[in-house]
Amino acid sequence: MASVSLKTIIEKMKLENLTPELDIKKIRISQPDINRPALQLAGYFEHFEATRLQVIGFVEYTYMESFPEEKKEDMYREFLSFDIPGVVFCRELTPDPLFIKIAIEEKVPVLITKKSTSAFMAEIIRWLNVKLAPCISIHGVLVDIYGVGVLITGESGIGKSETAIELIKRGHRLVSDDVVELRRVSEETLIGTAPDITKHFIEMRGVGIIDVKTLYGVSSVRETQTIDLVIKLEDWDKDKEYDRLGLEEEYTEYLGNKIVCHRIPIRPGRNLAVICESAAVNHRQKAMGYNAAQELYNRVQNSLARRRSDDEDDE
Repeated sequence: MASVSLKTIIEKMKLENLTPELDIKKIRISQPDINRPALQLAGYFEHFEATRLQVIGFVEYTYMESFPEEKKEDMYREFLSFDIPGVVFCRELTPDPLFIKIAIEEKVPVLITKKSTSAFMAEIIRWLNVKLAPCISIHGVLVDIYGVGVLITGESGIGKSETAIELIKRGHRLVSDDVVELRRVSEETLIGTAPDITKHFIEMRGVGIIDVKTLYGVSSVRETQTIDLVIKLEDWDKDKEYDRLGLEEEYTEYLGNKIVCHRIPIRPGRNLAVICESAAVNHRQKAMGYNAAQELYNRVQNSLARRRSDDEDDE
C-alpha cells in the first residue's frame, strides 16, 4: 500500500512541529482522507478513523477550551490514546500546554498551520490523493499538446521518441519518455508523471540520450499532465481495416479508467507529429461540443433527404 511520511507532509505543507522531541521518521500516512474529531472530543469513538491525520479547526478548538480544567485531562488522554499519526491545529490556534504534554506522553505529533481549516483540508486532500493514488508504469511517451495530455504508445523502435522530439520542436511539452507513471486520482482522471531517474530525458536510437530541458528550455517540459487521449502507433497492415470517419470512439483502459484511443498505422512519409497535433485539436473540439465526423454524417443525410424530396416532386 502506498504511503507518505509525516515528515514529507510537514515539509510540503509548511507545518510547524510543536513536539520536536518525538521521532516522526517512521510515521506514515496511508489514507488520503483526513478527520475533524468533533464527535471524538465529545466522547463518541465508534467508527473513529484514528489512522487519518486529525485536523482541529476553530469550532473544535473553542469546544476544547470550554471544557473545565478537571475534565480536560481525561478528554485529551482518551482522544490521544489512539494510534494517531498527527494532530494539526489550523489558523495558528495554539493548543494548551496540557494537550502538548499528553501528546508527548502518547507519542502523537502536534502540528500547527497558518492556513484556514477549509483551505488546509482542500490542499492536503488534493495532494494526498495524488501521492496515494493507485499507480502503474507503462511503456510510452506522454506529451502536452495544446493542453491535451497525449499518451503515445507502440512497440519499441516504432518512432515514439522521434515523434516527441518533433512535437517539442513545434512548441509542445514533454512529460515523460520511455516510462510513464500513471496515477488514478479519481474515477475520471489519470495523471501521468516521469520517474525521477529519466525525467526530462529522451532516448533516440543512434544518437543517445537527449536532455530536453537543457536543449529546448524549461518551457519544453512539464512535471505532470492528465491523460486525455491515447495514440497507439502500429505498423501498417494492408489487410486490416482502419477507421476513416471516427463516428464511434475507441477506448483503452488503465486502472479502471477509460481513455479515448486512436490507432495510427505507420507508413513511410507520414508526419506523425502533425497527426498527433490534429488528433489532439480534434479531441479538444469534441470536448467543446463539435464533432466533425458527425457534422459530415448530418450533411450526407440532409443531402440524401433533399434528393428524395426532389425525386418525389418530379413525380
